Amino acid sequence: MPSATDSTGGAYGSLMRKYGLGADNVIDARIIDVHGRVLDRQTMEEDLYWAIRGGGGGSFGIITAWKIKLVPVPSTVTMFTVTKSLEQGATKILFRWQQVADQLDEDLFIRVNIQTVNTSQVMRESFPELGLTRQEYIETSWIDSTVFLGGYTINTSPEVLLQRRNILKHYFKAKSDFVRQPIPETALKGLWEIMLEEDKPAIVLTPYGGNMGKISESQTPFPHRKGTLFMIQYLANWRDAKENVRKHTDWTRMVYRYMKPYASMFPRQPYVNYRDLDLGMNKENNTSFPEASGWGTKYFKDNFYRLVRVKTKVDPDNFFRHEQSIPTLPHHMRKRN
Repeated sequence: MPSATDSTGGAYGSLMRKYGLGADNVIDARIIDVHGRVLDRQTMEEDLYWAIRGGGGGSFGIITAWKIKLVPVPSTVTMFTVTKSLEQGATKILFRWQQVADQLDEDLFIRVNIQTVNTSQVMRESFPELGLTRQEYIETSWIDSTVFLGGYTINTSPEVLLQRRNILKHYFKAKSDFVRQPIPETALKGLWEIMLEEDKPAIVLTPYGGNMGKISESQTPFPHRKGTLFMIQYLANWRDAKENVRKHTDWTRMVYRYMKPYASMFPRQPYVNYRDLDLGMNKENNTSFPEASGWGTKYFKDNFYRLVRVKTKVDPDNFFRHEQSIPTLPHHMRKRN
């Protein structure tokens, strides 16, 4: 049966809601451009500096270093995991979560993981329906919380984060949405039925709000700011490369179609770091501005057109490219010298 697990994401989420994204806290960068020059913030143009802070990787050059503004990290953070089944009212709790998650204190972050299974004072005031008890709190250091949130057990050494290879190897197909209005309970009930059609489905809801809603949509290329309640990711997972992959990818696309009425609209907006090639791809040796606009405006909204102008200026021959890289303007649309 489907169940919803509410868990803190102190290592990432609370910092995001309090201080914004990593891109919002970049204070310098080093990039090798198409001419082989090594540029930093002082020597690159301001438009290029804007573009590389959230404009997707691989379009403008090779980033060799970031300088990030550090933020205070408390010596101790508190985590919890609460699992609710449908019989325990998971649907109503999830509906209520949608109404409060982006409004909670900036130091409190509650992410929801929806999966199928075989059969504090601020929390009590803000979200009493969760029924959190003192025994479900885990107090630990910030670095240890990153290990826990990475899928490892609470006692795993942080040294595991230094591994160059992910030992939790699996395959997955993912798609994503941004949500601006609570999903109705009736729609959630339909979602549970769809989840039962996949072997190892997962749906992850990451709340926004806090400082994320105070930053202008145009300050960086990442535009999903004010009014976004949460970002949602749909995943089908499998471990054996010989499995029926089509079955899993079809399920992910099916749940994505089902969620269309409840996602952001005009355009429907995915998260650029969950690259979705279903939205379209550049041709192998070229890019098409009209075709790329289809997915580019979904990832970046109106910021896409500024990214295209920057790309045309710094890499006019489109040397840096991949399946969904930022395209250059067609020659007839470029200003004549």
